[in-house]
Amino acid sequence: MLKETGVRRGEAWNLKWIDFDLENKTVRVTPEKGGKTKMLKISGKLIAMLHQLQRNQPKPFNGSLKHFARSYRRQRKKSAHKLQNQRIKQITFHTFRHWKATMEYHKTKDILYVKQLLGHKSIQSTMKYTQLVNFENDQFTCRTAETVEEAKKLTEAGFEFVTHIDGFELFRKPK
Repeated sequence: MLKETGVRRGEAWNLKWIDFDLENKTVRVTPEKGGKTKMLKISGKLIAMLHQLQRNQPKPFNGSLKHFARSYRRQRKKSAHKLQNQRIKQITFHTFRHWKATMEYHKTKDILYVKQLLGHKSIQSTMKYTQLVNFENDQFTCRTAETVEEAKKLTEAGFEFVTHIDGFELFRKPK
């Protein structure tokens, strides 16, 4: 949930089942630090994980956040030991928020979008979250479509729409 949405841990912990619209693949998040309630898209994979949780409580994440955090730290430590990777111990709940911000900025190159997604009032806060990562694989295969049928085939093949140029639709897909 944290990795996919970039919400704060308290925002995720306060979610109730009624905040989820599993049919439309969205979740309504009420910000901890004021601001407007926002609707976020969630994946089918996250929905499948949510379906595995018990629904006999009003909230999907029950109990004490403090206890859950302690349990997370124990599991993180086990994983670091098992995988022989001590850097795993540095992954906190808040790391997922930074990761989401960085990935969204990389994908969109739109810092104002990331600011809105995170619910920041100040662009300076967003800049702290968005790491300037050099992604080696910033190469794309590009295709154009003139018709709806061509556009459909491209999206089915994994291409994403970029823009309209001179009556053509431009699509791209990472190499």
